[in-house]
Amino acid sequence: MDRVEQRLMRYAKVYSESDYYGQSGTPSAQREFDMAHLLVSELHALGIDNAFCDAHCYVYATLPATPGCEHLPAIGLIAHLDTTPDMTGNHVKPQIIHYEGGDIVLNQAENIVMEAAMFPELQKFVGQDLVCTDGTTLLGADDKAGIAIIMQAVEELLAEQAPHGKLCIGFTPDEEIGRGASNFDVAGFGADFAYTLDGGDITDYEYETFNAAMAEVQVSGFSIHPGTAKDKMKNALLMAMEFNALLPALETPGHTEGYEGFFHLQELHGKVESARMVYIIRDHSMERFLQRKATVSKAAKQMNRRYGEGTVALRVQDQYYNMYEVLKDHMEIVALAEAAMKAAGIAHPTHSPIRGGTDGCMLTYQGLLCPNLPSAGHNAHGRFEYAPVESLRTGVKTVRHLVSPALVESIVLKKEG
Repeated sequence: MDRVEQRLMRYAKVYSESDYYGQSGTPSAQREFDMAHLLVSELHALGIDNAFCDAHCYVYATLPATPGCEHLPAIGLIAHLDTTPDMTGNHVKPQIIHYEGGDIVLNQAENIVMEAAMFPELQKFVGQDLVCTDGTTLLGADDKAGIAIIMQAVEELLAEQAPHGKLCIGFTPDEEIGRGASNFDVAGFGADFAYTLDGGDITDYEYETFNAAMAEVQVSGFSIHPGTAKDKMKNALLMAMEFNALLPALETPGHTEGYEGFFHLQELHGKVESARMVYIIRDHSMERFLQRKATVSKAAKQMNRRYGEGTVALRVQDQYYNMYEVLKDHMEIVALAEAAMKAAGIAHPTHSPIRGGTDGCMLTYQGLLCPNLPSAGHNAHGRFEYAPVESLRTGVKTVRHLVSPALVESIVLKKEG
């Protein structure tokens, strides 16, 4: 039988990076099928013959309830199989380093060092083994650690013939580019509720997300030779800068935390004749979220009053909403998550607002309630990503307790009764 850290290292070597600018539809990159097909093959090897990968690169599998557990609700376990395009996930070279404190030399030849002063949370893992890379790529623990935890828990449940209700397993593509739930077959999945394993520190679970929108700002200027430009030129680049200056300067990702929302300028392209900006708008509060969208609209109107109608064209598109607004009426499944974490040895589980979204956020609004469990990864989307081995193993224990009949009956069925 594999160990969960061995699974993570094997999965990390599979290049499954999604692509912001790839093919339309899902998946964005054909290479994501490599990870999907590997998982189907491993599920088949575990005896789960119904596992399959569909045309959109979603992997589905079902474990029937064990005898006597047919009355339990069907629980879904979901993780995403793509890695972020923010840093390359090709040619990942995972390694296990025993951490004894201080800085970690990931790659001596290239002098790539994870500095303890920059990442003080490393202190929690002194004396433990960490799965890292050689510093030239990300690790992909976001979210291959989640996959490894699910697969390891399933293998152990089957090997030990442990009792459980119906389990529904799903692995999604393109989560990192916001399409992970786009073609998810909620009805076919068959779960009464589910959990994504796409969090961070193993002690922290999540059931609140941002409300999210994207704003595209097109600025139209007028180009003319600078030597004869007086009272004629309208520089789209300067007007774009002016538009941005109309937004609150300290309400950006670099100045906010916790429940504080933001405006984030992701892209700025252009010349004198025209410029294009792309923002993401985020807030946990729906009231403040609506105010933020109004602020962007007001800025566009002000620019058009100043420079002429049509100078700024604004398109705002909602992306997802705070899943807490749905989950607050079904907190028994959140209570089940916390109880499972405590049973796995986490004395004081914490919950934090997600400063982003998850597949589970969108699935919740599609009718599949789906809080987020930790997957033990740290420093996601960069070369200093790592996952403590002890935390990965605790994640496996958490999943096993999550589906244990005694816990489900005492929390979920008691609430329903």
